[in-house]
Amino acid sequence: MQRFLQAGGVYHAGGVEPLIRMRKKSMKTIALIAVAAAALTVLSCETPTATPPRAATSDAVGPTPAAPAIPPDVQKAAELALGSETEVLAFGDLSKTGPQQVLAVNRLKAIPPGVAAGTVVTRAVIIENDGNTWKQIFLCDEHLKNTKGFLGGSPLAPVNGWRLQFEQHEKGLEMYFTPIASPKGEGGHVLPVGIRWNPKVKRYQSLDRTFENFLGELPTLDTPQSQVHP
Repeated sequence: MQRFLQAGGVYHAGGVEPLIRMRKKSMKTIALIAVAAAALTVLSCETPTATPPRAATSDAVGPTPAAPAIPPDVQKAAELALGSETEVLAFGDLSKTGPQQVLAVNRLKAIPPGVAAGTVVTRAVIIENDGNTWKQIFLCDEHLKNTKGFLGGSPLAPVNGWRLQFEQHEKGLEMYFTPIASPKGEGGHVLPVGIRWNPKVKRYQSLDRTFENFLGELPTLDTPQSQVHP
């Protein structure tokens, strides 16, 4: 009987002790998992969520390169044409014909109320270097003129200020002059006057309302505008 009990006891002990060891091992594993989960939770709370890089846009591009410096001889030639308060807006082969040209302006010192900011001028000029000297080939003051007369399609009444827009493309410099106020006798209409180099006549001329066809010059301001022909 004792042998049986001892045998049974040994058998019983042999069956329980592994279970206890397995239970302790399982509890230890569970505890380790809990600690790891808690650590991950803390880490995720303390570490900021990564954001994807911002998509590349025009705003992300670096600053626009500075405009080229105005050569002293160009600035001096422009000042001889318009005075000391002259600003050179463009220079080079503006007409795409070879000679060096300069577009310069006198800005309006005080923009009137209600006039949007921009390039608002009282005078503008294009001068060209013929190899030895600079000569004036276009002038904007109260009127728009070239070497042959007043540009067709421009206001007959004096204009005290113009908004100037210009661009360079394959046909050369193209300018748009718009009175900042309706000229007297124009019926309240304020329309831009397009001007571009005409390679056929070799001078700057105004364009019609389609901005495709050139208009001729007015010899005097008394000439009716309806008599203007290309």
